[in-house]
Amino acid sequence: MMRTATCGDLSSKNVDKEVTLAGWVDTRRDHGNLIFIDLRDRWGITQVVFNPEKNADLHRLAETVRSEFVLQVKGRVSNRPQGTVNKKIPTGEVEVLADSLVILNASPTPPFEIGEMNVGEDIRLKYRYLDLRRRVMLENLSFRYRVSKIARDYLDKQAFIEIETPYLTRSTPEGARDYLVPSRVHTGSFYALPQSPQLFKQLLMVGGYDRYFQLARCFRDEDLRSDRQPEHTQIDIEMSFVEEEDVMNLVEGMVADCVEKAKGLKFARPFKHLSYEEALSRFGSDKPDLRFDMELVDLTEIFAESGFKVFDSVIKSGGKVRGICLRPPQGVEYSRKDFDDLTAWIQDYGAKGLAWFKVKGPDSVESPIQKFFVPDRMAKVIGSLQAQAGDILFMVASTPQISAVALGALRVKLAHRHGLMDLDRFEVLWITDFPLFEWDEDGGRYHALHHPFTSPMEKDIPLLEKDPAAVRARAYDLVLNGVEIGGGSIRIHRRDVQDKVFRALGIGADEARDKFGFLLDALSYGAPPHGGLAMGLDRFVALLLGLDSIREVIAFPKTQKGTCLMTEAPSEVHPDQLKELGLHVKSLDRV
Repeated sequence: MMRTATCGDLSSKNVDKEVTLAGWVDTRRDHGNLIFIDLRDRWGITQVVFNPEKNADLHRLAETVRSEFVLQVKGRVSNRPQGTVNKKIPTGEVEVLADSLVILNASPTPPFEIGEMNVGEDIRLKYRYLDLRRRVMLENLSFRYRVSKIARDYLDKQAFIEIETPYLTRSTPEGARDYLVPSRVHTGSFYALPQSPQLFKQLLMVGGYDRYFQLARCFRDEDLRSDRQPEHTQIDIEMSFVEEEDVMNLVEGMVADCVEKAKGLKFARPFKHLSYEEALSRFGSDKPDLRFDMELVDLTEIFAESGFKVFDSVIKSGGKVRGICLRPPQGVEYSRKDFDDLTAWIQDYGAKGLAWFKVKGPDSVESPIQKFFVPDRMAKVIGSLQAQAGDILFMVASTPQISAVALGALRVKLAHRHGLMDLDRFEVLWITDFPLFEWDEDGGRYHALHHPFTSPMEKDIPLLEKDPAAVRARAYDLVLNGVEIGGGSIRIHRRDVQDKVFRALGIGADEARDKFGFLLDALSYGAPPHGGLAMGLDRFVALLLGLDSIREVIAFPKTQKGTCLMTEAPSEVHPDQLKELGLHVKSLDRV
């Protein structure tokens, strides 16, 4: 055997036992006479001692060893001398007195120390195989596996079966851009990598499988950020003969089970529910962070006909004036530059400006626009926002949507800036009652807010042709600490309803037949009522670990530019491969 124990196994119970260990050199310490090597594997660290008085040749060989060499060591387990016990590690009571040493592989000096925490992400991703040796990465990926297994076990107990769906399918519009794979056999035709198994899991319901799940790989060619990757994993669930509450209750049980068994925490059930409209009006987001207060307040009526032209024109055009109250930490002062910077920043969210007031008393404020408002009006504003002296009021006047979203983004920014949220707290909730469609000004048409297979509420079906904007979806999103970790819906199971939704989306009969003919045919053959949810495993795990980036819970992630620094993907391919596929890439032309 290459080893009889791991580097995390040994304790005082093993004293005088002969063992064989194998692993990497974590550290090597030469004390002139004795050489100490901390040998590391996935399970832990064990100290190995080389004594020249016991074996001079072995000691000389140990002198040649360096960090990250791979060793096999045989020896006897011994208690550490008094005063040298290391209580920081489980094996800290013992050491192995080496009798033999085999250098299984050498290593050059690594580009960074494996135990070093402050290593740039680029260098970590370039040498990811070394980065994965770090204890924190091992713990992250082990935790991810634990959550995955708990979810699998939970769903298994609920009579689900795991079924794989194809990676090579046809391109269908589902929101993001597809990754395309050219076909060699069918020149000029392409497969698409699935953005999700959405259509296939619906077809499984048509096939009678009733309860399906899959830890599905999903591929989306979209702009990346810390919680997005071009390929990610979702816990994909679909059920037949269910309504919204059935799916949500099942998912709550799975999430609570994962959190309790993996983190030792209990989520109160049932989870909180907020409608889409209430979430926007109170928090300015359809994925609100409830770990802190600072709710949005509608001040439109108070500012009506105030004489301040900016507010008056917005209100007359049907817009809203909304405000939030910031209570800065003691000693924090906002300068005019701070306000100017926030004003410039919030314009990225569509707001044309940001009004601000420093509260001095029950009816007195300091602001560049304070002269436009009489004390009585400001007293009502201060009262509505429950402000007190020293607080800062921020207001946005714009369309109902922009005033909410822009101020909601500012709410979160200020909370992060001033540490207003408890980072050890978890707040989970459902968002429901979404609109089925959203209007695209540039395209002059409606788009599905979730996807075009989401069922409208039964009573709203007549509105699909009369007033699409008023149609509500049987959809639900799961939000944890201000991050959407899952989304789902009851699906359309009737062909006639699916046709109406396609028409509302501007998808004609020919286009629908071309892109979704197989689904439309399936709906005609006795499709059952069904619904489901997809939950982002990467996001869920990262949030439970308190990490800012999902790259920390993925073994081989891409950068924010979609590249792999280790393999240098994506890369050019040989012209012969392109020729075989019937492709011509202009950038590869040689002049």
